[in-house]
Amino acid sequence: MITIEIKKKEITVKGHAGYADGGKDIVCASVSSIIYTTVNGIFNLDKSAIKFTDSPKLLKITIGHPSTVVTILLDNMVGLLEDLAIQYPENIKIIKKEEK
Repeated sequence: MITIEIKKKEITVKGHAGYADGGKDIVCASVSSIIYTTVNGIFNLDKSAIKFTDSPKLLKITIGHPSTVVTILLDNMVGLLEDLAIQYPENIKIIKKEEK
């Protein structure tokens, strides 16, 4: 299962969907596509708005001081991931954490 944890200043993605064999998993591919497209768009606008960590076991977006456009792109990304989680509830779990 892919676990997506959303905080005010950080979004982390861990795990694998397990929907299909490696290289054929449309759920993993969809999550990756949504995230990488968003991150690339943000980097084209403002490389300092976020920090992106990409490792085999973890994707992490750390949010700095984003502009309105960057915030809209991140909100859109989260909305797309939430829609995907509704379609594939056994493969994606989204956890929203309120920061104090």
